[in-house]
Amino acid sequence: MNWITNYVRPKISSMLGRRDVPDNLWIKCPETGEMVFHKDLEENHFVVPSSEYHMKMTASQRLTHLFDGDFEILENVDVTQDPLKFKDIKRYSDKLKDYRAKTGLEDTIVSGVGHVDDVKLVACVHDFSFAGGSLGMAAGEAIIKAFERAIEEKCPLVLFPASGGARMQEGILSLMQLPRTTVAVEMLKEAGLPYIVVLTNPTTGGVSASYAMLGDIHIAEPGAEIGFAGKRVIEQTIREKLPEGFQTSEYLLEHGMVDMVVHRHELPKMLARILRLFANTPAKLEEVLALPAETTHDNEAAETEVSSDEKAPAQDTQAAETDEAKS
Repeated sequence: MNWITNYVRPKISSMLGRRDVPDNLWIKCPETGEMVFHKDLEENHFVVPSSEYHMKMTASQRLTHLFDGDFEILENVDVTQDPLKFKDIKRYSDKLKDYRAKTGLEDTIVSGVGHVDDVKLVACVHDFSFAGGSLGMAAGEAIIKAFERAIEEKCPLVLFPASGGARMQEGILSLMQLPRTTVAVEMLKEAGLPYIVVLTNPTTGGVSASYAMLGDIHIAEPGAEIGFAGKRVIEQTIREKLPEGFQTSEYLLEHGMVDMVVHRHELPKMLARILRLFANTPAKLEEVLALPAETTHDNEAAETEVSSDEKAPAQDTQAAETDEAKS
C-alpha cells in the first residue's frame, strides 16, 4: 500500500476543495486548434469567433436559433425497431438504446413549426449526434410527417440535413426512404409551397443523392462538406489528387451546385427574405435599408434612363407637330 498516494493526496485534495473540471468546458477549434470556452461558443451559436468555423449543432439548438420564440415540436411516428434483427459487434437494438440515452432523442430527425422573422414555416433538422444523422425508417417517417404538416399549414418547409447517408443496419428498408421522401418533396411542390434546403456539415451519402438536393433554393453553411462519396474514397477510385477545398460549400458554389453560402448568424433573416420573395409579399424596411449602396445607385440610374427614354418620344412628337405647322 502506498500511503502517500492512497491517503495523503486524497486528504489534501479534500481539504483544498478540489473540484473535477468537466470534459466539455473548453472546446478545440478543428481548423486552428484554438481552445474556446464552451459558454462563449454557445452564445455565438457554435461559430468559433476567431476562425468563423461553423461547428455542429444539436437539433434543439438549431431550432432555438432559427425560430423567433416559442415553437411546436412535431411528434415522431412509431415504427418497427430493428426490423432485420441486425447484429455486428453489438446488437442494433442496444445501439439505439445507447443513442437515445446519450441524446434524449427518439431518432435523428427533429421537426418544428414556428415563425422566422414573422414568416411561418416548418423546419426539419437532422441531429448528427444520433447515429451520425443516418436515414432509417423512423427518420423517413419523421421527414414525411414534416412535409405533410407543411402542406396542411400551407407554409414553406426548410430542411437542415447533416448525415452520413442511409442506415446500414436497416438495409433495403433504409434505402426505400429515399424514394418515399422524394415523393413527399413532390407533394409539397404540387401544393405550390417553397422547399428550401440548408446544407450543413456534413451532408453525404444517400441523403445528398435524394431529398437534400431537390430544393427550390440550396443554401450552404460556410465550410460544410457536401457530396456523395468521401474525398478519400474518390481519390482511391480515380487514383488522382482532388483539388483543394473539394466538396466544400465554397467549391460547390463556384461550380453551380448551391445557390448561396450564408453565415449562420445571418441565416434566419436570409430565409425569411427569400420566403417573402416566394410569397410575393413586401420586404421589410430594414431589408431595403440593408441593401448595398451600389444597388441603390443602380436603381436610381435605371429610373433616370427610363425617364429620359419616356421624354424622348414626347420631344420627337413636339418637333414633328412644329414641322407640320410650318409647312
